[in-house]
Amino acid sequence: MKLKRLIFDGLRRLRPRPPRPGKASGVLLISAGGLGDTVLFALVLPRFMELAQGGEKVTVLLRSDGAKMAFLFPPEIAVIKVDFGRLGKDTAYRGTVFDDLFRAHYRLVVSTDFKRHPDLDEALAFACAAPESAAMAARPWAKYQSRLDANAKRWTKLVDSGAALQDKVVRWSRFANELTGRNVAPPRVALSSAQMPPPVKLPGPTVIVQPFSAVREKQSPPALYGRIAASLPSGWSMRIAGHPSDLDKNPDYRALLDLPNVSFEPAPFSELAGILRGAVLVVSVDTACMHLAAALGVPTLCLASAGFVGEIVPYAEDVMPGNLKVLYQPMDCAGCLGDCRIPTVNSMFPCVAALDSDAILTDIARMVEGRS
Repeated sequence: MKLKRLIFDGLRRLRPRPPRPGKASGVLLISAGGLGDTVLFALVLPRFMELAQGGEKVTVLLRSDGAKMAFLFPPEIAVIKVDFGRLGKDTAYRGTVFDDLFRAHYRLVVSTDFKRHPDLDEALAFACAAPESAAMAARPWAKYQSRLDANAKRWTKLVDSGAALQDKVVRWSRFANELTGRNVAPPRVALSSAQMPPPVKLPGPTVIVQPFSAVREKQSPPALYGRIAASLPSGWSMRIAGHPSDLDKNPDYRALLDLPNVSFEPAPFSELAGILRGAVLVVSVDTACMHLAAALGVPTLCLASAGFVGEIVPYAEDVMPGNLKVLYQPMDCAGCLGDCRIPTVNSMFPCVAALDSDAILTDIARMVEGRS
């Protein structure tokens, strides 16, 4: 498929381009991360909005999955959703997306991603043929390094964003500082009141847990969540947040729903945000639900792997919110970004298997103490 994409993109450059009347105007921000990245990007988006000139429109291009968090963006932001799976395989879809971006005639295109794919997010940026473009020097990627190096010459501004392993919010903030010329400290992981939906009033004290991850090895076993449910005060309930397909992929968690105080919460993120605000506590693996709960100011306990320490959680000290506690097992190999070279333990990353369930229950008891 890679060769097919290269041939297609090469032939496109030879054919006449669609018309785009008028002067280049507007800013396109490309943010090709997933759901959790989109939550964190919402915190720094106002900094990038400063790049607009004279009332220009700001548009954010998101992966179609990440776009489920676009409700956190200011209402004046236009959002483009792109299915990256189709973009890589469906040449008709690829051509339509590229032509639409070209016709939009943006003045400035900014890739906000440190890790970029030359055939996907970079190809989208170059399809715009904007007079100005900016990006961070891309994360090293052996498989595509020669093409990333060649593409580096196509950006009109390329910024060195610092160490390869670095907190995402801090990196974005430094990038925004370079582009705007204003040195502003990175924001705390906390949404503004205008970005938050109203809290949903729940029937009683409720703990929301999110045990599922796209990376199965990051998941703690169902027995831990059974212990959490059993440890809650009388009259309290526990809701397991997730998509219904999560239970299909992880049938061993279904038995938790037989417990008297446990139910399943399938609400989409736009609705789940209000439910999270009504909860007493959120307990989650290091995934999108955790980022959302932390940013909403809900007391949150993150059960993390050590694989993303230094880039994702714990957040850097200067952006860490007071409502979040992150538990992880320190490892010499911390910061591997999921490229674990150690054999799994009971289908878990060793750092996840090493989490102390008694310590988790103790932290939960402390975090819910005095709440009703």
